[in-house]
Formats: sequence, C-alpha cells, structure tokens
Amino acid sequence: MKKVLKVLGFAVLAIAIVATAAIIYVNNAFPKVDPAIELTVNSTPELVARGEYLANHVAVCIDCHSTRDFSLYSGPPMDGTLGKGGDKFDQSMGMPGVFYAKNITPYGISRYTDGELYRVITTGVTKEGHALFPIMPYPYYGQMDPEDIQAIIAYLRTLPSIESDIPDAEPDFPFSIILKTIPQNANPQKRPDQTDIIAYGKYMATFSGCAECHTPVEKGQIIPEKMFSGGREFPMPGGLLRTPNITPHNTGMGAWTEDMFIARFKGYENSRQPVAMGEFNTLMPWNMYAGMDTTDLKAIFAYLQSVEPIENEVTRFEPAGE
Repeated sequence: MKKVLKVLGFAVLAIAIVATAAIIYVNNAFPKVDPAIELTVNSTPELVARGEYLANHVAVCIDCHSTRDFSLYSGPPMDGTLGKGGDKFDQSMGMPGVFYAKNITPYGISRYTDGELYRVITTGVTKEGHALFPIMPYPYYGQMDPEDIQAIIAYLRTLPSIESDIPDAEPDFPFSIILKTIPQNANPQKRPDQTDIIAYGKYMATFSGCAECHTPVEKGQIIPEKMFSGGREFPMPGGLLRTPNITPHNTGMGAWTEDMFIARFKGYENSRQPVAMGEFNTLMPWNMYAGMDTTDLKAIFAYLQSVEPIENEVTRFEPAGE
C-alpha cells in the first residue's frame, strides 16, 4: 500500500511540475503576435470623417467606451462621456473574470504610437504586451481594410480628452492563462467594392460585429455552426435579454424585406425613449447604428439574406422573477 501511495505521490508531483512548466511557458511565450508596425497615420479631414462614421455608426467603438444611459431605450452614450471608458463586463454577464472598456480619448491613448494603436485594435495586444479579452472584437477588426482602421485611429486622436483612469482586467484562473493564447496576427482584407453587394455586406457586417451578439456561445466562444441564429443571453437590469435570430429562416428574418430592415434601424435616429426598470430594454445600440448609411444597411441585409437559414425561435426577454 505504501508503495502505491508513493507512486501516486510521484505521479501527482510530475503532473504539477508539467502544469507549472506549461503555465510558465504560456506566460512567457504568449501573446504571440508580431511587433507593432511602423505607422504614421496621415490624418486628413476626409480620413477623420470616415473614422467618425465607422467608430460611431459601424464598429460603434464609442458605444462600449462611453457611459451608456439605460434609463433610455438601447442605452445611448451620455453626453460628455464619449470615449472615457469604464463599461464593465463581469461574471454576472457570463464573463470569465472582470473586464473594462478602456479610455480611448487622447488621455487614454496618447502613450500609443499609431502602429501600437493599429496592433491593439486588430490583434488585441496592448502596448505593454497584455492580451485583451475579445469582448473587444479585435478578431473582426483584424479582418478589416487597414485604411479603415487608420481612419478610426485618426478620429480617436481628435476626441476631447477626458481624464478617466480605468482599472485593469481581472481574468479568472485558468482563463487568465488561456487569454494569452487568443490574440493572433491581423489578416486584413481590402474593402470590397460596393457593387459587389454580398461581399461588401459581409465586410460591413463583420465590421459591425453582428455575429458576436447574434450567435450562441459556449464557454465564452461563439458556435460557428450556429452563426447569426440568435439566442445569446445578456443579463439586463430587470430581466434576461436574448438576441434575435437574423438568419433568413422564418424564425428569424425570413419574412423581412429590405425596406423593413432599413426602417428598423432608421426609426431610432434621434430617439430618446425612457424605459422603466423591468421593462424590455436592449444592449443593441440602435441610436448609433441608426446613423449608418442606407447603402451600407442594404448591403448588410443582402448578405444576411445569403447566409444559411437556421431554425431557432427565440424568446427575446424574460422579466426578473419569471
């Protein structure tokens, strides 16, 4: 019996040594992405305008990196908070730790070169070499045309500087180790011509992060074979929100027309609808997406109508206590 216990003890020790070595290796070898490129963004009024459009109405960077007012429908950003950061994502939302949207005004990003900003936006690796949790959708931004990313950088440099020091992320163990392995080098693609409506729509839908919210997740990762079928859950004040199915199945957008799709977005331009606690509200930043160009909305609709129809009837909202 003593011999068996001795063997088991050695086995446990060996496993502990291997696990410790693996953790040390990951901590030192990852994140494994290329160094920041040498880049100086040639900021022009046209590039800044493009960046403002993308950051506010397509990629909606300003949405997460501002203070949202959820006393109003869809939680529009509050005046005077644009880019200051502070949005918190934690275990109550199914996150493997506590993560914050950082300050992206000049106060928060002035220490970054343009090349370092390009890297953090497209790979999720900070100036200091830390990996960001992919609730910051860098896997999508890494597929975008470099000129569009540079436009966002040019725009962010023009934001009013707001002093706001945001805490660092606190990922739970062992995800704190896994997180380091997630960032990958960017795989930038040239923006398709608008005449290729499906390809252009896919590009804009990727930039908008549609798949991220409208796809079910498992262990924090979206399930590719269920892309766009909805059902991802988000706890909200007063209830549980589930995202709708946006595939062309009849349980999703199978019966929608292009006009219906555009009207759904444009109906929220300048909307400031109060919402009482316990009533249906949404994380979907309608007020920001409402500013998207109609041509871009048409292309996104055309692309979504081309994806695989998936049956998934979604109960959109369950009030707390039900």
